[in-house]
Amino acid sequence: MNTLFIIAIRWVPAIILLQTLFYKFSAHPTSVHIFETIGAEPYGRIATGILELIAGVCLVIPTLSIWGALLSIALMTGAILSHAIFLGINILGDGGQLFGMAVLTWLFSALIIWEQRHKFISYTT
Repeated sequence: MNTLFIIAIRWVPAIILLQTLFYKFSAHPTSVHIFETIGAEPYGRIATGILELIAGVCLVIPTLSIWGALLSIALMTGAILSHAIFLGINILGDGGQLFGMAVLTWLFSALIIWEQRHKFISYTT
């Protein structure tokens, strides 16, 4: 794959993950609402923020990006399922923006894993 494309697919989910940290760590009302609805406020919000920070940093470090992508897939699967089961797509009138960012992050993380699958196989053998 093109090097610029590989860089872009790592940075897009990293930026999404890292920019949402402000809302989680500052107890923004939307973030509090989300985690109250799923019964995980405040510890779930803070733990999720810490894990998203780790994933975001790993995504931009080339040697760790596959691990960041795997963590991102796990986190975004939880986010997507939370939207589908508890929250709905539209949260407090956001028009589905948070759901869309979770899906986009999941898709880009899947692309990273696919692009670097040979590294994962070499780690496990």
